[in-house]
Amino acid sequence: MLVRKIGIAWFLSRLGVTIAVAGRPPQVPLSIPDNAGSNVSIELFDDLEELSRIVDIAYCVGTAGLGIQKPFLCASRCQDFKSFELVKTWNTGPLLSDSCGYVALSHPPSVPRIIVAFRGTYSIANTIIDLSTLPQDYIPYPGSNHKEHAEDGSKSLPNPLPRLADPASSRCDNCMVHAGFMASWRHTRPQIIDQLDNLLIQYPNYQVTLVGHSLGGAVAALASLDFHAKGWNPQVTTFGEPRVGNHALMKYIDKAFYHESQSNRSVAYRRVTHIGDPVPQLPLKEWGYRTHGEELYISKVNLPPERSDVRVCRGDDDRHCLAGADVSSDGSRSQRVPSADMGSFTRGMLEHAGNFEIPARFRIWQLFFAHRDYFWRLGLCIPGGDPHDWK
Repeated sequence: MLVRKIGIAWFLSRLGVTIAVAGRPPQVPLSIPDNAGSNVSIELFDDLEELSRIVDIAYCVGTAGLGIQKPFLCASRCQDFKSFELVKTWNTGPLLSDSCGYVALSHPPSVPRIIVAFRGTYSIANTIIDLSTLPQDYIPYPGSNHKEHAEDGSKSLPNPLPRLADPASSRCDNCMVHAGFMASWRHTRPQIIDQLDNLLIQYPNYQVTLVGHSLGGAVAALASLDFHAKGWNPQVTTFGEPRVGNHALMKYIDKAFYHESQSNRSVAYRRVTHIGDPVPQLPLKEWGYRTHGEELYISKVNLPPERSDVRVCRGDDDRHCLAGADVSSDGSRSQRVPSADMGSFTRGMLEHAGNFEIPARFRIWQLFFAHRDYFWRLGLCIPGGDPHDWK
């Protein structure tokens, strides 16, 4: 038993873990009543459920996927969206800074949108490595007029496009960003930016809509700042988004997307989290990373959630939402995972942990479970989605 305890402690210590015993049309933002802890509206719940299926389709792109074909065909949930038109897919490669996704038009009778969907990663090992990357200085686009270079210096990237926002108000003082996430966006940007410019000319009344899951949520966050600075007024929804930067960068995001009045909050960015998901709590606060609002928290462990299971959270660190999910009655952060949440693999991990009680943010095995369960089980491009959903 002692050897088992030492083994699990060594594994988690490799992750930095200390275990304790015990010009565009105006944005159409979501208006949320000014009462944290309330449940979401029927309209918002339905919108989030639909967006979870839209981002799930992104897993058909890339080396492990089966692809998406025009007009909008794939092995997964494309049949749910008859009015969608595929514009393009992209895949920047299998390295740590890779990015995959697609651009599509949502035509009436669906809500008119230009959709950019960012896929998460298939590699659990890459996920853990990525989440341990140190931050670097964040310089908002467009930056200077000289050409930018990829992080490895192997090739130059196109000059950024002119900024529509006031440069003085677009400064991000003392901002730090996750180097791997920023590299992913810098590799993705030249794949889609010209196409989006053209689409906005052709469809000026379509809402720019970004959606991402997992590491794709982090790339969507950085893309949203770029698009906001260009005056595109994006609507952003992420599922299981990790922390992308430090406190200054999170306040910069909040300033761009959240506006408060006496009666409500206008929100153009929805950050959806799920109980037991470790990724939104990574990289660690101890490394200087922080979260941003507006969090919408799914408190139900198993699929599918009901509207009463989705909670409106307040601020960047609401203790009634994911940030407080580890806090037990004595105020410690070491409660166990509910047994209903555990498959045989998870139970085996805890059995090997002995009497160690592992906080949710260190339950890396939940990358297979809670991190994928957002209205549906995400991440498999097969007919009908995850076999778990089949009736």
